[in-house]
Amino acid sequence: MNFSLGPRCSIQEQRERWERKRSRTARELVQTEQHYCQQLKLVTTYFVEILKAKGTLRPNISENIFSSIKAIHSVNESLLVHLENGYFGQGFDQFCPHLQHYHIYVDNIYNATKMLGIQLKKNKAFRRFKKLQEARPEFNNQTLEKLLQLPILRIDQYKHFLQDLAANTCPDNPEFQQLSRAVTAVCEVSQRIENNTLHHENHLQLRRVQKLLKGRKTKVLAAGRWYIREGWLNVVPPKGAEAKPKMFFLFSDVLLQANRCSPLHPTSGYFTGQHMYPLQDCTLEKVFGHTRSKGGLLSLTFPKAKLLLMSSNQEDLNDWYQSLSSAIRKLQSKPTIVHHRDQLNQRPVHTTVDSHSSLSGSSNASRKRNVVNSEDVGKLPVQLEGSAPKRMKQCDTAEQRWDNLILVFHSGEASSSGCVIL
Repeated sequence: MNFSLGPRCSIQEQRERWERKRSRTARELVQTEQHYCQQLKLVTTYFVEILKAKGTLRPNISENIFSSIKAIHSVNESLLVHLENGYFGQGFDQFCPHLQHYHIYVDNIYNATKMLGIQLKKNKAFRRFKKLQEARPEFNNQTLEKLLQLPILRIDQYKHFLQDLAANTCPDNPEFQQLSRAVTAVCEVSQRIENNTLHHENHLQLRRVQKLLKGRKTKVLAAGRWYIREGWLNVVPPKGAEAKPKMFFLFSDVLLQANRCSPLHPTSGYFTGQHMYPLQDCTLEKVFGHTRSKGGLLSLTFPKAKLLLMSSNQEDLNDWYQSLSSAIRKLQSKPTIVHHRDQLNQRPVHTTVDSHSSLSGSSNASRKRNVVNSEDVGKLPVQLEGSAPKRMKQCDTAEQRWDNLILVFHSGEASSSGCVIL
């Protein structure tokens, strides 16, 4: 008798544990949602609505600062009604289609923070208004800056609440599928927030390095470029001279070598860009430093240059080797696109001969250099292997010309793979 009731009791006990965990999570979700909606109401009532009525901020500036927070408040008020009545699956099932308001808010949060800082610095009336509103007892010493971050933080809370609710809901419960869909939708917004944070931090790093470099020749800010690391390494000259320390900045596509400005120079705390080495065609080799000996040497070979980098710190050298290897591997793993002659012939070429009469009319036309504009081939950088002759015989048609050219390039690359002397 006991053996037959044992499994049933264990299943029943498991269901009861699930129900207790679910009830505890549901109760905490409702309480935090109530507090969240109250805080959103503070922003919409005491800032958005009053600022709109007073005209302290221009409409476009107010929209940049507060973005879609009013729509978010309206959507969450509807969600709260479902949660207070115990309809968690149905509530989030109707809430998730409106997550685009969170998308808008998430994508604008850094711009909103920047715009708010500018207005607090330049707009005296807005600065005084903000201080008066934050002094209200309803705000409980909370600043506007902190309140504007609440929707970002709430998405992460939703993710954990929904994961706990789904984990403690029986699969045969009608709410299980609704909660599972909500977990997927909220996790997408959470990932969006994480990606935006990474891009913002990377942009700040690029701007910091750009400010460290004196002059405007070295362009660090570039689309698709990621900051990886920086540090001092000794450059070993090829003729056996004394190694000199240089500052190196490693990015996802280039390695920048810089010199510190002279201590007597007004910009002594800055650097001057000396060389920028593209990593696309770079070959990396650890010459020595494989063991636990002190320091090591790295060899970087580029199409038009070679670097020998030395460090007396074994751990630092290994970190540089790993970072360089990863950057080169990711860059060289990008797919290569080959454009065939038929595809290239579809683009206009300025040097195409319009008629035989135009050729015969000018005796110097056949001696002119045959120039192919980069815009005519899709604005793609072209570099021929083996250094083609400087002067080319002019062909009668564009088709004959393209028979002699094979264009192979890597998508997204806008410069050749040589060393750029800055």
